[in-house]
Amino acid sequence: MSATATPIHSSKSPASQTRIVKGACPHDCPDTCALRITVENERVIKVQGAAEHRSTHGALCTKVSRYAERTYHPERVLQPLKRVSAKHEAPRFVPVSWADALADIAARLKAIAAREPQAILPYSYAGTMGLVQGEGMSARFFNRLGASRLDRTICASAGGAAMTATYGHKVGMHLPFFAESQLILIWGSNSIASNLHFWTFANQAKRAGAKLICIDPRKTETADKCHQHIALLPGTDGALALGLMHELIQNDWLDHDYLNAHVDGWEELKAKALQWPPERVAEVCGITAAELSQLARDYGTTQPAAIRLNYGMQRVRGGGNAVRLVALLPCLTGAWRSRAGGLLLSSSGWFAPYKNTAALERPELLQGPAPRSINMSTIGDDLLREASADFGPKIEALIVYNSNPVAVAPESPKVVRGFQRSDLFTVVLEHFMTDTADLADYVLPATTQLEHLDVHTSYGHTDVLINEQAVDPIGEAKPNTQIFRELAAAMGFTEPCFAETDEQLARQAFTAAIDFEALRAQGWFSLPVPEAPFAQGGFPTANGRVHAAGADYVANYESQASSPDLARRYPLAMISPPARNFLNSSFVNVKSLRDIEGEPLVEVHAEDAAARGLVDGTMVRVFNDRGSYVCRLAINARARPGVVNGLGVWWRKLGAAGTNVNEVTHQGLTDMGQAPSFYDCLVELEALAA
Repeated sequence: MSATATPIHSSKSPASQTRIVKGACPHDCPDTCALRITVENERVIKVQGAAEHRSTHGALCTKVSRYAERTYHPERVLQPLKRVSAKHEAPRFVPVSWADALADIAARLKAIAAREPQAILPYSYAGTMGLVQGEGMSARFFNRLGASRLDRTICASAGGAAMTATYGHKVGMHLPFFAESQLILIWGSNSIASNLHFWTFANQAKRAGAKLICIDPRKTETADKCHQHIALLPGTDGALALGLMHELIQNDWLDHDYLNAHVDGWEELKAKALQWPPERVAEVCGITAAELSQLARDYGTTQPAAIRLNYGMQRVRGGGNAVRLVALLPCLTGAWRSRAGGLLLSSSGWFAPYKNTAALERPELLQGPAPRSINMSTIGDDLLREASADFGPKIEALIVYNSNPVAVAPESPKVVRGFQRSDLFTVVLEHFMTDTADLADYVLPATTQLEHLDVHTSYGHTDVLINEQAVDPIGEAKPNTQIFRELAAAMGFTEPCFAETDEQLARQAFTAAIDFEALRAQGWFSLPVPEAPFAQGGFPTANGRVHAAGADYVANYESQASSPDLARRYPLAMISPPARNFLNSSFVNVKSLRDIEGEPLVEVHAEDAAARGLVDGTMVRVFNDRGSYVCRLAINARARPGVVNGLGVWWRKLGAAGTNVNEVTHQGLTDMGQAPSFYDCLVELEALAA
């Protein structure tokens, strides 16, 4: 028994052996919960939140509380599988040994690399947020190989670039201090579904008398619990922020001392804001002038006031500028002076000084010039490109781990066609036969969070967490790290770093300022971040001041205002927020969660349904020039007029007609960060033909 596992008395039977193991949630969520995993007779029987961890406080979301069900799922991939069907046929695989799979994969990769290593591409994202099982050993492998690099943009890079341009990094408030705020703007975040522990603190503030306002095109479960919901049109958040600034200026609800002392570019920003009176904002955003004026009064006259942003609002063409403009609001009012004021989009920047990324990824392994970078959000186009001087070599091999691009990447008809190429060699490390695994040449069984060691940072709080291995891997599953170690050996890579253990990687992940033994003993280690980090300025920019210059409203690619001809054919704006019981495409195959979620839905306002003769509960086709998908129609008040909500991200093969919402999204990139514009999408609806 490991020193980190605490034995407890079991009442099940005298012979049973029960212990509690410290863990961390691996998923792409700001909460990064501290877990307590109960193991009985070498089987996980319960996954709970750590009650003593301040942010987790004993609570878990519905998804992760069922994590044991995911690990012991009867459809787990537990041995290497080799494709024996053509890629345009129904998938058929046969089991093979690890030795045979690795030897064949290495031979295929060696042959490609001998001609052009940049024809090989890794594709990964946040299937685990761990530093060890994420881009630790895998980055070493691809650096040594000289493969193309992947620009990992699919979720948050627009907002991240915006925060870096404005504040110098992704930094913000401490989560618990929202409980002391008197006004909270929950902007582009369905916190009850996707940021549960923030909602706990926001609800404390609400009970203490704070006003909560939800700003979101969809009337979410969070909006239901707020005092007010402002249902703006998708992609108009930047205009709303400029309108708020207009009113703050006109009414002199400004902290002039804070602006003068800590903000560069204020005069330029002020001039832009004065061009956005309430009437203009109302027309662009699809709200009333009175809503804008009252929101400005609330924000300008209430202290401390806090803003909780999330990443949904930046998934449009102007998403980066929108985040910049919203992020500047606390500077106008001096909200940063209080620990309960300011904003939070991501706290991940606080960890940057403590992370040893180079030690984990070993960029010095690269032999030769820096390889090209492929944007993961344009994988649909890029898999279909031929070699050219601009693009470089054609992509001949793809190694996918911690991601399910066939389901989650935009404009999936092109993604599918790319993965179906007979000349593309694809290896997928997975737990299940996802849409992407179905199109692989080899599927390699990977461990879940309960079966390996990892360390984690967070983008919702400021604690480093450790995840101890709770049980041995099931079947022939191996950690990502071990798969890449063995693949490196099969490729003939002899550098000593490929032999390092997971514990060695975990210890290398941070500087000496993070006491690894203390981390292991408690399960987390808190960073020394001040309670009110910017009360006196000191932002992590080159000069310590906020940068406001250049921020401006950028309209959508697709909207009634920016593309009227397209809007005449496809008059409905579509956003695709996550279904409450899934996390990206994870958990879609967990039956208990899918039973709660039901089936793929598109939410439509009654006015829009009536105009098309559509009846609640019928099957409809959602379509545009890029494609169409079939789902159930839900007529309800969660959709505002002119906007439909296509809830995602379902696996294509578990949806009606083998499609999902990304059938109609496009590959246009955001103004900053080169991220996808999932929520910048025009569609039309019609009843499904009988």
